[in-house]
Amino acid sequence: MFTASTPDLALLEVHLDSDPRGRVSPAFPINCFTGAEHTAVVYFEVQPGDYLPTHTDSAEEVLYIVAGEGEARVGGERGRVRAGDLAVIPAMVPHGIANTGEEPLKVVGFFCESEIFSTFAEPLQPIGLATLKQGEPVPA
Repeated sequence: MFTASTPDLALLEVHLDSDPRGRVSPAFPINCFTGAEHTAVVYFEVQPGDYLPTHTDSAEEVLYIVAGEGEARVGGERGRVRAGDLAVIPAMVPHGIANTGEEPLKVVGFFCESEIFSTFAEPLQPIGLATLKQGEPVPA
């Protein structure tokens, strides 16, 4: 059995050059690179006042809000989310989430496939990529 402890994950902070508030710290503990055949998991944190930039994912995603509160954008919809909430995001629908609270927003995303591609409108820095294969090593 493979396990991952979210407090122990090595988060990589990435950001947009065009907006310093477009900043998120993700980790990809479960995916095709860790032996999962049909699932993947992302864990991410967004600091107060920052946001996860709008992007698409190649598979449907279920978000679980672990801590904090924010405003989620999914397609043309907007909604408030807070600790304990679940949200479904269809595959390839643009989405993002802003931290509107006073503590870090902590989120776990569950995918129904083990190989996930996330595509952003512009490259994330410092890695210089707009499309990420979740779990794949990124440039240093």
